[in-house]
Amino acid sequence: MISHKDLDDPQTREVIIIGGGIAGLSAAIYLGRAQRDTLVIDSGHSMAKWEPVVGNYLGFPEGVSGDELLEYGRRQAEAHDVRFAEDEIRSISSEDEEFVLHGKERDYRAKRLLLTTGIFHLPPEIPGVKECLGHSMFFCKDCDGFRVREKRIAICGANNEAVEYALGMLHYSACVMIATNGEEPRWSQQHSEWIQEYEIPVHLERIHDVEHRDRQILRLRMEGDREVKIDNIFTTRGDVFHTELAESLGAELDEDGQVRVDDQMRTTVPRVYAAGCVTPANCQMIIAAGQGATAAQAMNRDLFEESLRNHSLRQFRDVQLRDEETVPEGAAAV
Repeated sequence: MISHKDLDDPQTREVIIIGGGIAGLSAAIYLGRAQRDTLVIDSGHSMAKWEPVVGNYLGFPEGVSGDELLEYGRRQAEAHDVRFAEDEIRSISSEDEEFVLHGKERDYRAKRLLLTTGIFHLPPEIPGVKECLGHSMFFCKDCDGFRVREKRIAICGANNEAVEYALGMLHYSACVMIATNGEEPRWSQQHSEWIQEYEIPVHLERIHDVEHRDRQILRLRMEGDREVKIDNIFTTRGDVFHTELAESLGAELDEDGQVRVDDQMRTTVPRVYAAGCVTPANCQMIIAAGQGATAAQAMNRDLFEESLRNHSLRQFRDVQLRDEETVPEGAAAV
């Protein structure tokens, strides 16, 4: 059976998704099943790759690695004729109501864009800690608090969020401390009072390094020859949202620096959508997947309505009437 995308300009995709993480793959699956000509451009930097075990993703009671989720998602999208390109988009321009994407390898054209460019969590500047990412050093208590029950936990940070993380971790462990790593505390008076009320130890010394074995943290070595035995670190150093492409198109950001979207994942730029951790998505994989699906459904509807306005659906119907059976046996023709 002929598909409507067979009649389109092969040089211009109906949708290009920038980012091959969870949100992008979820959108790609929906768009592929909707018979949309979809290309995913992936630079290979999804934060999901940092997760050796994802324990809160629906349908995996034993957990699943981030790499596996990405592999499954890509295979599922490819099964619906979604195409993939390994490239890095450096800039985007508009031309005749189309977007021209300028990549490191080549240029691409699209009618609609979905930005799933994601986020980067800044690890603490502590020697030896990066090797433990996703194993005993974490960023998200909602994702990984359950994994550290009854462990010795250090919250690395010096702001209000660090204090709130420490208080929140009391649900999982009685043994929680704050380590500012030499930074002057920036938390409020109220947060300081909570530290006192809940008797949370605070260490202001700089951390020289982290002793670990097989990616499992054993202790912090601090100034003054102090060694603190710790099993897990959570950090609140900060996030970097990959919004450069969105900003270059004129998309608005919110007060936290994330791409502003409506309930259909539309940005403030026509025909440009965003999903996942580059938006206010709470940076959970399951939420990113849901946002990707929401964006894909909205884009599919947008393209359908456009096909009615510009009569391209009529042109597609003409081909069906000419080349295919269009009236079920026994039904009356119009």
